[in-house]
Amino acid sequence: MLHPARLWKELKNGKVQCRLCNHFCIIEPDNHGICGVRQNIDGSLMTKTYDLVAAINIDPVEKKPLYHFLPGTSTFSLGTQGCNFGCEFCQNASLSQHPKSGREVTGQKVTPETLVELAISHKCKSISYTYSEPTIFFELMQDTAKLAHDHGLKNIIVSNGFQSPECLEELAPLIDAANIDLKSFNNTFYKEICKGKLNPVLETLKHIKKLGWWLEVTTLLIPGKNDEISELKQLANFIATELGEEVPWHISRFHPDYMMQDCPVTPMTSLTLARQAGNDAGLKYIYIGNVPGNEFSSTFCPSCNKEIIRRLGFSMENMGVDHGMCKYCGCHANGVFENKSN
Repeated sequence: MLHPARLWKELKNGKVQCRLCNHFCIIEPDNHGICGVRQNIDGSLMTKTYDLVAAINIDPVEKKPLYHFLPGTSTFSLGTQGCNFGCEFCQNASLSQHPKSGREVTGQKVTPETLVELAISHKCKSISYTYSEPTIFFELMQDTAKLAHDHGLKNIIVSNGFQSPECLEELAPLIDAANIDLKSFNNTFYKEICKGKLNPVLETLKHIKKLGWWLEVTTLLIPGKNDEISELKQLANFIATELGEEVPWHISRFHPDYMMQDCPVTPMTSLTLARQAGNDAGLKYIYIGNVPGNEFSSTFCPSCNKEIIRRLGFSMENMGVDHGMCKYCGCHANGVFENKSN
């Protein structure tokens, strides 16, 4: 059912401008924005995703991936159909791209109240807005996040980072942690492969850091597309200098998907070269993902280099974090542990 959208303004001749993300779509009457789920109805912007959730799961928070935010806890994950990007390598294209073909938005009927109740009943510590792009179901996310905080739950977004500044300010008091995809450090990659732009994502990352949310960054490394070592050095240096050396960087292995079925799997040599670029930039926490059993999934204290969190897949074992401190040397283990910020 259509629901009044937020963050938009009226224009002349029945047009509207959506102010939710950095596309700032100008939408003619009866037309949709780039995301496919926000529609101009008689000069008012409406959303199709307020009460229809297309995916719900109970996940380990490590799956987001968030390695330094309430590790070892469960998060109630949800997402709707639609996305403001068109990534050719999307792993959730059946959700994200479905409405862009003109098909009706579908999903399970929900309310913010029922979502929070489900999260509590499954003993989750947080709610994650994920799977597709949470920006495009902003209204559902905002209302659910408010209720979640009222009931002692944390809120997480897993996002492409293309929010408008207005959107971020609206979410500022509601979101506790974010994993943002920094898909490349090349605007051509963003434009041609993701149908987006790089600079707004960089500005979003800096904005999020100023807001005080716990932040982790993920880069999916695609052979021949975004794996040039010079580019990776620039990306790692941006994280270190603009966001902070304590911000975890997840370097993720690509597997053929969606419109990039002919692209090979990322070789381990490329992943380790990217990790070295992160080390050279001074990043304290660098992880390699989508490679089961690899040695770079555990957390080591940046001071004494002892293993303080051991991971196997999405399971974890606390080896040396005590109230957010390394029990071996007393160094701060940057992150949010045991519901306390450290």
